[in-house]
Amino acid sequence: MKTFVLGAVLAVALSAPALAQTQPTTFVQAGRVLIDPASGKVETAKTLVVQGGKVVRIADGYVSEPGGKVVDLKSSFVLPGLIDSHVHITSQTGPTSRLDEVTQSSAQQAMDGARYARRTLMAGFTTVADLGGDNDAVFALRNATAAGDVPGPRIIAAGSAISVHGGHGDVNGFREDVMHVLRPGSVCSGPADCSRAVREQVWKGADVIKITATGGVLSNTAAGLAQQFSDEELKAIVESAHRMGRRVTAHAHGADGIDSFLKAGGDSIEHGTYLDPEGIALMKKSGAYLVPTLMAGDFVYRIASGPNNFLTPAQSAKALEAGPKMLAMARRAHDAGVKIAFGTDTGVSAHGDNAGEFGLLVKAGLSPLEAIQTATVNAADHLQISAITGSLTPGYSADIIAVQGDPLKDVEVLKQVGFVMKAGTIYKE
Repeated sequence: MKTFVLGAVLAVALSAPALAQTQPTTFVQAGRVLIDPASGKVETAKTLVVQGGKVVRIADGYVSEPGGKVVDLKSSFVLPGLIDSHVHITSQTGPTSRLDEVTQSSAQQAMDGARYARRTLMAGFTTVADLGGDNDAVFALRNATAAGDVPGPRIIAAGSAISVHGGHGDVNGFREDVMHVLRPGSVCSGPADCSRAVREQVWKGADVIKITATGGVLSNTAAGLAQQFSDEELKAIVESAHRMGRRVTAHAHGADGIDSFLKAGGDSIEHGTYLDPEGIALMKKSGAYLVPTLMAGDFVYRIASGPNNFLTPAQSAKALEAGPKMLAMARRAHDAGVKIAFGTDTGVSAHGDNAGEFGLLVKAGLSPLEAIQTATVNAADHLQISAITGSLTPGYSADIIAVQGDPLKDVEVLKQVGFVMKAGTIYKE
């Protein structure tokens, strides 16, 4: 798989609150610590020395220096800050969320996003990729969290998704004149127009390009879950993004859309519900990551089949069809050796509940360590920030969390994160 130097992504990822530069040296005394999840080795009685927002060294035993700040985590299990590769930080699905499309300004969405960003950070997620939202809202929130003005995770943002006219990602279910007003400029038809949409998203500030290669569950249209872009459009999107130094990830349920996107040179798959043997072979050949978003499938199925279903008939039909299939898909992909990165599609489910994905990954056949790897070293590699975060190696960002218990035995303890540091600043203690 091709590697791209994403200057915008790295600038955001490296940014730390200015406050971190004026803080004293911090000595994080860890009883047990998973320094590098790739190795799976748990160290005991270590001190992580933090300066200027980074881990500068790891000392044996519990050490400190006069004037330094000591963080006592001797009774805790310490690990790198978690990474969620698929969220929608400025919105959240609920009984009235469809009205938000026509009642909320970009400013209000940014304010909601600030609240959701804080919840996400306090849950131990120090980095997220936002894959679809109002450009003004999500880019402003990304910049504010990078500057330390708003408490939240490091945000890698796609902004508005590249979508086909009438398909998933376009505006659906309102009066035609309303839909014309609300339709984003990232909706396109034809190879030339889709190239235009990609270039405009980069121009507007996208760190990564997100496309909707197939139909989707929550679009209010009975258009199925199969491929919606033509093969020629997919090729134009991927080539245009790569020329501008951006990777492309695809919302994709149907096997036809998955396979066509990968054949066009796409970089990763979100959801992957109907992933077939050909798609698995293509992913292994290219090294593409799968972001299975099991929480989203579980959530929409429970809503659609429950007594308080607030989804529309078109949404409910797709939720009942796709939701139950996602766990088996993730198991097939894992058994075949497809690379998996952690992602929840949070914003469909509630912000702050992101760690619920770990239990579902284990149900899909991953070991607890493998599940943790998806949200640390794998996700960092997938998002091309593996030189910055994903482990606690000296020189890396001081993104540190702590829990009670042993997540390598029971991943459910990751739902109760007691300590959060992002880029050297303590947000939860």
